[in-house]
Amino acid sequence: MTTKPLTTGPANKAALPMVALTLPIILENTFRILVSSVDTLMLSTWSQKAVAAAGMMGQYVFFIQILFNVICIGTSIVLSQYLGAKRENEARHVTQASAVMVAVSAVVICALVLLGGKALLAQYSIETEVRDYAWQYLAIFGGIGTLFMSFSMLQGTILRAYGYTKDAMYISMIANVINVIGNAVSLYGPFGLPVLGIAGVAASSAFSQLAACVMLAMRIRMRPDVHFPLDGWRAIPRGIYKVILKIGIPTAGENMAYNTAQIVIMAMVSTFGTWAMSAMIYTQTLARFVFVAAMSIGTAVQIKTGYYVGARQPEAAYKRLYRYQAVATALSVVLIIALNVVKVPVIALFTTVPEIAAMTYTLLFYSIYIEFGRSLNLVTISALKGAGDVKFPVLFGVCTMWGIMVLGSYLLGIRAGWGLVGIWLSIGTDETLRGASMLLRWKSKRWMTKALV
Repeated sequence: MTTKPLTTGPANKAALPMVALTLPIILENTFRILVSSVDTLMLSTWSQKAVAAAGMMGQYVFFIQILFNVICIGTSIVLSQYLGAKRENEARHVTQASAVMVAVSAVVICALVLLGGKALLAQYSIETEVRDYAWQYLAIFGGIGTLFMSFSMLQGTILRAYGYTKDAMYISMIANVINVIGNAVSLYGPFGLPVLGIAGVAASSAFSQLAACVMLAMRIRMRPDVHFPLDGWRAIPRGIYKVILKIGIPTAGENMAYNTAQIVIMAMVSTFGTWAMSAMIYTQTLARFVFVAAMSIGTAVQIKTGYYVGARQPEAAYKRLYRYQAVATALSVVLIIALNVVKVPVIALFTTVPEIAAMTYTLLFYSIYIEFGRSLNLVTISALKGAGDVKFPVLFGVCTMWGIMVLGSYLLGIRAGWGLVGIWLSIGTDETLRGASMLLRWKSKRWMTKALV
């Protein structure tokens, strides 16, 4: 299949329809979340302890992804602005520099996981069987799989920055289908094959990332306007590395602080028992289908804002943000309410344990508060990042995440004895306060002075 490439002029990039950018991202993210939910459902038929282990280690896998996002987010923002400004030579250097940094980071992270994973798990107050399952998942997918996941993330980022969100969508879908098939083989042992359990599930996830790497590389080669040469990397100006990290480190720092806070909160929940951990994991799994719309709109807004800023059209970005934000928030609220309406049959797909189901029902109700605030964060913060304004979101976010979300979870959930409800209220308060503050930052227009180009 061949596609006529988009030109790289600033007017053309800035004029890319928002729907054309957003819809493939929504479909890609929804499909990925669907597959992740199928993974959880399949594991739940094999072992509830495996569900708890995979959910707990999922926080660390996400943390690893955030580390790569230091490079990927920086690449996306810088590349979008250079493309909007029609500076193709600098765009080429950005993709080359990002590949070098991802390769080095992947090797280091893989070594750290394999050498230090068991010591990390020893800090958790969990059953021995859960700990064993967690180590298998972390070592295979979070360690070895990191080598493939890193380049899959980077190549997808580059395609999206160039406007080819459909390419990334199709490949992500294929890779996730491969993952589901591998999980089925690992857990159910068809045709007399051995049942590999959670180790097979982790290996399937790692292999699907390898397949995605190969397919993305082939697709990039088919797009003549996408510049991702691997040769000549020694001649990359040092300034390119600096500008990517200047944006990527503080930008990903906000996500890293959030995920670290989530890990601490999961440790608090683990003191409530395996059932509470399972209820939290099931609620988070279902909530992903709600915030996928706002998350995808945010990704497209970040790219679009970069185009506008690079093309010296910040006022166009300013006016459109409010429209995008209204759509994202409305979708989030409608979807979470709809999920609460059908929660009984949906949760029955994951568990038949009455205590787990009851806790999940309660958490879904309080998630209405969380998703309203989260929609503000996912879109407005993405717009600020796309404009190059990264320090304020990070500093403000770190303060509220740890001062409200983590501290509040401890005070309300542990000390006051409110349990999971206290934790959920603390998370919702953090999300809402941060979202409202980011909207005020956007309205101030201070971000207009942060352009990279």
